Parts: sequence; C-alpha cells; structure tokens
Amino acid sequence: MFPRARVWLGPLVAVGTGLLAACGSGSPTPEHTVTVIATPHAGTPASSTSPPASAKPGIAAVTTRGALVVLDASNGSIIRTLVGSGVLGDEISVSPNGSTVYFAQGPGCHPQIMSVGVGGGSPAPIAVGELPAISPDGTKLAFARQPSLTTSCAPGPANLTKSYKLVIRTLASGAEKVLPLSPAQQRSGLPSPISHLSWASDSTRLAVSTLAVQDNEGWGLYLVDTSVARYYVGPAAGVTFVPVTGAPQTRRSYLREGIFLPDGDLFVSRACCGGVPIRNTSRLMWVVTPAGAFVHQVALGYPGLEHVSLAASSSGQWLLYLAGSDLYVSQNQHRPSKLTSGLIAATWI
Repeated sequence: MFPRARVWLGPLVAVGTGLLAACGSGSPTPEHTVTVIATPHAGTPASSTSPPASAKPGIAAVTTRGALVVLDASNGSIIRTLVGSGVLGDEISVSPNGSTVYFAQGPGCHPQIMSVGVGGGSPAPIAVGELPAISPDGTKLAFARQPSLTTSCAPGPANLTKSYKLVIRTLASGAEKVLPLSPAQQRSGLPSPISHLSWASDSTRLAVSTLAVQDNEGWGLYLVDTSVARYYVGPAAGVTFVPVTGAPQTRRSYLREGIFLPDGDLFVSRACCGGVPIRNTSRLMWVVTPAGAFVHQVALGYPGLEHVSLAASSSGQWLLYLAGSDLYVSQNQHRPSKLTSGLIAATWI
C-alpha cells in the first residue's frame, strides 16, 4: 500500500483497516474468471510493450520515495526532478497550458497544496489540503481538506465528520467554496474520506471518489455539480451517485476510483467484491456513462493490486493509471502497456 487517502477513522478503525488492508492484499495475478459484457471493442490484458510514443503528451509523476518528477513518455525514465521528497499520492494535477504542476506535500497534520513549474523552480504554497485537481479552464483548484492518518492529528470522534471537506478555490482571488458532509452524515459520525478528484470539461462538475465507510461497501463515486451542491456526498441537490453495473456481482462490486473523460463519459476502476472483509476477485478498467452504464472495457486488471491515479489527456486519446506502483498507458482506450514502476501518482502534461 502507498500513502494516499490520509484519513483517520477514529472509532471505525476496525472497519476501516479491514477495508484498506483487504483491497491491497493478494498476489499480482491477472484476473481470468471475470464475466465481461460482450463488446466488439473489449480490452485485453495489459502488454509489456510500450505503444508508439510520437503522439504521447508528457507525464508528471511521484515516486515511491516522494519525489515529484517529469518522465520521458517513450520509456518512463526520469527527465528531471522538480521536488526531491515529501510529495503525496495518488493525485497531482497539471495546468491546462502544461506549465504548472499542483501537488500536496507533507509530512505533518496539515498537508500543503503547492505548485511548481514543469521546467523547474521554487515551489509556491497555495493552501492547506491534498489531492489537488485543476479545472480544465485553469481558474479553479479542487482539493480535499481532511484529517491525516494519525491519531495525534485527527480531532476527537465527536467532531470527526465535520473535518471532511471538499474545497474549490478560485486561483485568481483565493476565494474558497467549501462543501462539507451533510448534517445528517455528520450526525451519523461516519466520514466519507475523499480519495481522488476529477473535473468535467465544463469546469463545473467534479467526479469525487470516496471511501464509503458508512455502508461497509468499499469505495463509491459521486458526481458533484459545484454550482449548486452544498455537500460532496449524496443524496443531496447537485450530487449524483454513480451506480455499479455489469458483471460480476453488481451488488457487492464498487468503483474504486473514477475520472471524467473529455466527452463526458467516465474512466473507472471497478472492483469486486465489497463487504467486510473485502475479498477482491477482479479489477476491471472500464469506460462508463455518468449513469454507470457500460461503454467499453480498457483492460482486465490485477485483483490483488489497487488500480488508482487514473488520468486522461486533454484530448482523451491517452489514459494512464497505476496498478500497485506500476504505470500503465493506453492509447485510444486500447490495450494498455506497462511504462515504468516505482510510482504513487501520475498524470499527463
């Protein structure tokens, strides 16, 4: 496992630890017993041969040692190091013009969102938070502001849920719109930690991946209309839950992470099966509609590995994700190939 959703579950440690530990366990063996919806464009298991690099955009990444680096998209080698240590996964974000990388840096109880030029330079602080996602129009930065995974950092159990917030910051003015959990969920005492954020092309809607501790079902994916929503988890106005569809075991499967594609569909990491303890038997990298309907299979994943840090290029032609610490790249939603290893976050430049 690598450091990503830095949350403390207080009295839920027994449940939360079971969820987190079970999802990352097991040997990295490709799934071969999954029943997949028939499609003439179904994906195939990942290849070890990299696709042609001529049209690839650049890649920014975070190594397992916490260094923020720029990679050679043709072979995965490090071109330059932007920040030497302390950078967190699984999310970093690059400005639409490709000039600036946004990242979170620790250690400490309050991770800091920072920015640095893709060509290098001195990092600049932005705000307290983690998991930064820059909007496609470059005007807003979404990020999570939530407790870190240490008892010394987290507030008391009575105030725990009040500490989980989705923040949308207007970069020009510094003004922040804060979306907390709903009063009902705060009263329940059960948090929904954010694990990944992704903007739609309209720079208004956000795909919010969360750990759905309250139902013991693993992770869930919500689509949040930031123009009207008051909370980041539903049911609530402006918040839509993305259901799991298809096989296997829809009722016990969950969407581990999901991002918007430029055309409005979603690229998701679909895992089976939820419950306590979670017993993962499949990882499917799918494209689905915002309503969760199956569109296309990109790849069969590895049941025993987390498939996270999903990212799409601005054209939608290129996808990437991490399977464990291995970086896989897909062109035109076709067969992914392993590019390099030793990472906890990656995105396109």
